[in-house]
This record gives sequence, C-alpha cells and structure tokens, in this order.
Amino acid sequence: MKKIIIIAGFVISQLIFGITGQEILKNVDDLNSLESDGTAKVKLTIQEVGQALKIQEMLYYRQDSSDSFLIVILSPANEKGNGYLKNGDNMWLYKKNTRTFQFINSDETIGSSDATADDFEEKKLSKEYNVVKDKSGKELIEETTLGERTVYKFEVKGKNKNVKDPKRIYWVDKETFLPLKVQNFSLSGTLMETIEFGAYKKIDNSFMATKIRVVDEFEKGNKTLVEISDISTKKIPSTIFTKAYLENLSK
Repeated sequence: MKKIIIIAGFVISQLIFGITGQEILKNVDDLNSLESDGTAKVKLTIQEVGQALKIQEMLYYRQDSSDSFLIVILSPANEKGNGYLKNGDNMWLYKKNTRTFQFINSDETIGSSDATADDFEEKKLSKEYNVVKDKSGKELIEETTLGERTVYKFEVKGKNKNVKDPKRIYWVDKETFLPLKVQNFSLSGTLMETIEFGAYKKIDNSFMATKIRVVDEFEKGNKTLVEISDISTKKIPSTIFTKAYLENLSK
C-alpha cells in the first residue's frame, strides 16, 4: 500500500506541474548550449584516500557550432602540453613528449583526474535519456526541496547503451531549470558518483557551471572539486581546433 501511495503522489504531482520530463530535459539542454564560443581555465583539486592532494589545471576551448573542444594541460609539470582534441565524433589525445596523437573514446580520463572527455562535451540530455515512467506510462516527477530551493526530482535512463551513465537521478531547480545535483548509476544500479553544482555563470542566454563537487561513491573518500574561471565568449579561430595547433604549442 505504501508503494502505491508513493507512486500515486508522483503522478498527481506531475499533473500539478503541467510540464513533462522531456520538456525539463530540453530546458536544461537549451541553458547548457552556448550560442557563442567559450574559453575558460579549469582547476581540478583531486583528493584520494591515502594520497597527497593533487592539483590539475587546464585551458578549455569549446565551440558548439562545430561540435568541437580542445583541452590543453597546464599542470602538473609532467603533463604540461598534453592535450585532448574533439572534432565531431572524432577525439584524440596528444602527448607532448612523443609528439603523437592517439585516437580515444569519450570515456578516456583527462590527465591524472577521474574526469573524462565526455564531461567536457555539450550535453543533449533530451536526446540521450528518457524520464522513467510508471506502468501506466506517466513520467515519475517529484516536486521537492534541495536546501532552500524547490526542485524537480526524477530518474532518467539512457535511450541506448552508448550513454556514459545508464541511469541518473536529477535534482533540477524549478525556477531556473539548472541542475543542482545529479547521481550517476552503473547498469547494475550501483551508485557510482554524486555531482553537486555549487555555482553558475550566465553567458548570454546560457549558463556554465563554475563550481562542481564530484564525490566518488564507489571508492569512498575520493572526491574532486572543479572550479572554472576566466570565462570568455570571444570568437575562437577554427585553427585552434586542429592537430597542428597542439603540435605548435610544444615547439
């Protein structure tokens, strides 16, 4: 009986909201999509159990209109000059010491961090995920609170096996449609990580998260703080998103 009451509550809340899950995801997509190019400095503070605190810094170039991004590692010293280049569906790792390019997948980790190349791509949640529905076909959306904010809480599942996280639970701000918290699960349903978005910066009609806390739920005690600064929306020359540009940096 308790389960039926809970499910009924979800359905009733959906009728009150007057908004579908796909509409929420589409709003999130629209706010995440940059109308202009974007350049920023990214700092990762990595804490792992039993190890010294690690700091990694990088320059991040993003151009959604051409589905491209470039990451250039600034520190630590042993990784400085390495880079990650994405053009459409193609992605490469550049190693400065050997001056070679290696074709990689989007789940490749960035430098010594747990962040992956997929984390730096433009996300289209409405194309990759469906909001979970009950047996009658109604989306399960709950209106609740997270801290002092009223949020939509809902679960999504990947439309195909290629998504990074087969299952996610979102807490999306009801007023702004900005994600405040996400939990990512494996295919077996194991909670892998919790991501909290502490701050956003408005860029034209879009928003970029500037402080992100990632907690490793699988290896307890590991966590990463992502801080994004020096954001610019100046037009980026197309020559930046090339192998030649990375090679020239190492000369």
